[in-house]
Amino acid sequence: MNPDRSPVTELHQRAMAALAQRREAEAVELWKRIVEAAPDDVVGNTGLGRWALKNGAFDEALLHFGRVARADPRDPRHWINLAVVHQRRGDAQAEQDALYEALKADPQDLMALLMRGALYERTGRREAAEQAYVAATIVAPPIDRLTPDLRAMLARAQEVRRDHERRFAAFMDQALESSFRDNAGEPLDRFRLSLDIMLGRKRRYDARPSRYFVPQLAPVEFFERGLFPWLDEVEAATPAIRAEFLAVLHADEGFAPYIQYGLDEPVEQWAELNHSPRWSAYHLWKDGAPVAEHVARCPQTVRALGATPLPDQPGRTPTAMFSLLKPRTVIPPHEGASNARLVCHLPLIVPDGCSFRVGNTVRPWVPGKAWVFDDTINHEARNDSDQLRVVLIWDTWHPALSPAERRMITAMNAALNAFSGADPAFGG
Repeated sequence: MNPDRSPVTELHQRAMAALAQRREAEAVELWKRIVEAAPDDVVGNTGLGRWALKNGAFDEALLHFGRVARADPRDPRHWINLAVVHQRRGDAQAEQDALYEALKADPQDLMALLMRGALYERTGRREAAEQAYVAATIVAPPIDRLTPDLRAMLARAQEVRRDHERRFAAFMDQALESSFRDNAGEPLDRFRLSLDIMLGRKRRYDARPSRYFVPQLAPVEFFERGLFPWLDEVEAATPAIRAEFLAVLHADEGFAPYIQYGLDEPVEQWAELNHSPRWSAYHLWKDGAPVAEHVARCPQTVRALGATPLPDQPGRTPTAMFSLLKPRTVIPPHEGASNARLVCHLPLIVPDGCSFRVGNTVRPWVPGKAWVFDDTINHEARNDSDQLRVVLIWDTWHPALSPAERRMITAMNAALNAFSGADPAFGG
């Protein structure tokens, strides 16, 4: 043991004993001696910070909790303590900054998520409060496992979430009323069911898209090629598409990590690839809009994709990109956003040792041979080689959707954008 630390260790033990026996004043004096000897000591500063907060000495509480947060930034509790002090002082921006740091340390910290929702609600930011509260209800354990304070906060989060869902449903019904009239007489039972499922009025079954689900579409892993006669034209352009990709690769501009979650967002299975160039993309269309400079560099690729029925979901699709998977990289199992559109692959560069799984089916990519699959079925990609793998990826309407259903889905996405302020976080 370091001899310089032994006196501090003894003081820790004495402070804990004093606190256990409710001799708070003695504990405070011991914490002061600890901090005098070790200014960044977590236990001493935390004790003094809580004592100061209890007694309304906010500046002193900020001093001690700030020291702890700087000394141990990966523990969200320290940032939550700071956020509480800022809340008591009425400094909403500082409170928000502290909660950001808490959630950067642990994006699933329930207290931080609930406090963020309460802060946004208190400052009149309803949409942001709803999003924070929804995140809290997702990560929360059963309510009977929580402390009374957390139970009350979670109950408020659940209430806000239910109100949001009711308001959202009412808005969507009104927004789509004219589109339903325009498509009167068309077979839209499937779309109506899809809308009810999205709005939480009915349950969904079988397929598992993360955002938008169209019922009664058979979950097919890899589709029969005959459903997509335009694949022949795309495959015929493979040499030109590959040449355009190699040109942009040589220029080494415009590539970006495909996974880009914020540091304060829960990423779960994406943690290893978040902001990593191991899986990167060169986007031709992104979130429903062309990337002008990239499209201009790849006219043959754009011409080939123009022969395919690209889905029209404003703010979401179409999407198209060159997808680069570096050696010894695995894209973990996941599901896509919506089964209203399917995903197409045209392999361009495929070394030995690469594979793609959709559901129970595993296939190797073959350069120049395209396929179409339902990415709402659990799938993963592997590059177990020592070389780069490149695939052109784009999306297309599900062929079983009628023209009227496609128009309604386009209208629905426009309404989603209107509801959420053009935020593509909603929808498929």
